[in-house]
Amino acid sequence: MKRKLFIIFALVCTNVHPQLLQDKSNFTRADTLRGSITPEREWWDLNYYDLNIKVQPDKKYISGYNIIRYKVLKSHDVLQVDLQEPLEVAVFSQDNEALDYNKIGSAYFVFLKKKQVPGDYNELYVQYAGKPKEAERAPWDGGFSWDKDKNGKHFIATSCQGLGASVWWPNKDHMYDEVDSMRIAIDVPKDLIAVANGRLRETYDYEFGDYKLFEWFVSNPINNYGVNVNIGDYVNFSEVYKGEQGNLDMDYWVLSYNLDKAKIQFKDAPKMMKAFEHWFGPYPFYEDSFKLVEVPYLGMEHQSSITYGNGYQNGYLGNDLSGTGWGLKFDFIIIHEAGHEWFANSITNKDIADMWIHESFTNYSENLFLDYYYGKEASADYVIGCRKRIQNDKPIIGPYDVNKEGSGDMYYKGANMLHTLRQLIGDDDLWRQILRGLNTEFYHQTVTTKQIEDYLSEKTKKNLTAFFNQYLRDVRIPTLEYKIENAELKFRYIDIVKGFDMPIEVELNGKTEWLFPSSEWKTKPIKGTDFKVDRDYYIYSKKVN
Repeated sequence: MKRKLFIIFALVCTNVHPQLLQDKSNFTRADTLRGSITPEREWWDLNYYDLNIKVQPDKKYISGYNIIRYKVLKSHDVLQVDLQEPLEVAVFSQDNEALDYNKIGSAYFVFLKKKQVPGDYNELYVQYAGKPKEAERAPWDGGFSWDKDKNGKHFIATSCQGLGASVWWPNKDHMYDEVDSMRIAIDVPKDLIAVANGRLRETYDYEFGDYKLFEWFVSNPINNYGVNVNIGDYVNFSEVYKGEQGNLDMDYWVLSYNLDKAKIQFKDAPKMMKAFEHWFGPYPFYEDSFKLVEVPYLGMEHQSSITYGNGYQNGYLGNDLSGTGWGLKFDFIIIHEAGHEWFANSITNKDIADMWIHESFTNYSENLFLDYYYGKEASADYVIGCRKRIQNDKPIIGPYDVNKEGSGDMYYKGANMLHTLRQLIGDDDLWRQILRGLNTEFYHQTVTTKQIEDYLSEKTKKNLTAFFNQYLRDVRIPTLEYKIENAELKFRYIDIVKGFDMPIEVELNGKTEWLFPSSEWKTKPIKGTDFKVDRDYYIYSKKVN
């Protein structure tokens, strides 16, 4: 049992290690247009999308339109909309009047004729069509996944994190601005079912033809990459979870022949909800329900429409990522992807460079799931077991304004950073309050790293500046050098940013004590020679002569 100790420690960074610097020299004008808040984006605020799409599976072809409703923040006459090739815009119009445009890469700059008056709400109609990019390795290299189930029926899904939602529909493709609500209407062949975000509002069988319409509606703000379309020979089952904000509809859409397996495997879903509402607060999208939807790829955190392709087995495709055995106690995709409902879908990074806000907290949520059901030591075993997957190849925070994320270490290293922070706080009730507080303070918001860092520093009453500089912006892991001689322990940190002086717990001859290392050698009188650093702190230790 760890002792609770509140320590205000100074982690102030006054210099920048070369590893902290981000090189933008290899990025293009198209990267900047995709990743920055351009003048043609910043003058208008998204209000509503009305997305209508017809999917023709045999041709791998889509067509449709999106009506973009927006609020004018300041007067301007050029508006940026994004759509990636090989899809093409057929027409832009406003108030039934066609508009001219220029195109640079995936960015369309639309020349508006109507005077844009601050405070007004206007609509832009965008009609488009084509054969969208086919996902090569979904969800990491996204687009449309055109597949067949084992009965030979079409099995189709979209995924687009990082790549951008403009790979399959026209929109304002930047994370900083989320639409307040949206309608998603999908025409598909009559022998198939289309599932999207939010709630199914209506289905419509056309009197003539071979297509059927499925209309879904999202009541809450949603980021673009969280929007998805899934098409297959689905069957549905559901349950009602009694959560912190009342009854929550939990719906499951699976291929018809997987129904029995799903009814067993998806029992992890209400278990997940119970654990995460405990740690993070109420599920953020009661109005839109919670869904698991089977897809032909591994899975993704689409808002209120979590996609699932883990083969109805525990672990990550049957494997324990930690190597401890604890990773086989739960279905990785259900727990991890659903954790993103709090961190990614409710709390969303404004720039993908800050994607650690999504992935570090959500990777850590796996740990908290185990903590809730199996205890603190089990959860520690798991997160520490995943350290072997950390690369320390580049900083976790990526370059800003070019649509580029940082290192994949945002997963396992990020989770271990948060696990270390929990130890520094030394009060699990306070830690839980902080996690729940994040989801209250930044509920349904897009945020920056600075906002999260400032909040954690404020609530922990610790200056965490150098702590985050060390783990988010540097690739080096703090190393505690120590030596024991003449009944004295000498110790110091190396491989640290300037000012890093994180206290740690150690075991000295069977007794737990705090050390306060810095870059300078310090001494402490001791009896005996047994010395071990507490494993819960993500640092290295090295005995020197």
